[in-house]
Amino acid sequence: MRARLTGSAALAAAVLLAAGACGVAGAESSITAKDELVVGVNPDQPGVGLKARNGDYVGFDPDIARAVAKRLGGPAKKLRFKAVTSETRERMLKDGDVDMVVASYSITPDRKADVTFAGPYYVAHQDILVRATDAASVPDVRGLEGKSLCEVPGSVSFPRVKKERGVPVRPVRAAKGYGECFDLLAQKKVFAVSTDDLILAGQAARVAKGEAPGPELKIVNAPFSEEPYGIGVRKGDIDGCEKINKAITELYQQTAAGRDSEAVTLLKRWFGPAHLNTTSTVPQFEGCD
Repeated sequence: MRARLTGSAALAAAVLLAAGACGVAGAESSITAKDELVVGVNPDQPGVGLKARNGDYVGFDPDIARAVAKRLGGPAKKLRFKAVTSETRERMLKDGDVDMVVASYSITPDRKADVTFAGPYYVAHQDILVRATDAASVPDVRGLEGKSLCEVPGSVSFPRVKKERGVPVRPVRAAKGYGECFDLLAQKKVFAVSTDDLILAGQAARVAKGEAPGPELKIVNAPFSEEPYGIGVRKGDIDGCEKINKAITELYQQTAAGRDSEAVTLLKRWFGPAHLNTTSTVPQFEGCD
């Protein structure tokens, strides 16, 4: 005999079905269906993502976000930027405070449990930034032994040096992100900063151009990890992810006149003065899962 659902039982079943769908982006919540995209970017990483004095967000990541949005099609062309940090990125995506995160956001297995990642749009490498006068004493990551290294809450960079590489460094905590780390480096309150090379190159370029005070800075050029920068969207937004991947591919396509691709042009614009060797080919995508 087939059981019949009472009114209350039917309501309970509906609630359970809704709960099961919770956390998965439906068609109506995909970035492709939005009139305006709120994009999470870093406010304190020169060259990568920086909030200027006039309130605008400038750098490689905001420019990538603008270029991707133009290629998404439909109404998703209006952008509004909002500051995120290493600690707040996942939560702001989950809570709907931002629709997309382009913020030197390395794709990791742990993060993929909560976020759908498009890309990567660039593969950075963790390196070390020191004052130029100290560069000779740090040939590689082992040269940081016993020295003070800036630590940013929520970032994987410091644990990678101390725990994964087993280098006994002395932490100096910077609560407000890498911008504060660079201030500490200039003030000789920390010996080194170690994180993604684009972040380091952005600050080195800024000092080289006279846009930031402080002593000359040098990247050690001894990379010891790969940091695939992804564009984070709400978990389950496969359609949005696939369209972003198509846009990223187009960013790396060379122009008909043989000029640099748009991605390479942006890399040179923001990191050229730091003399960082950058990649000019589209990275291998990791899949929208």
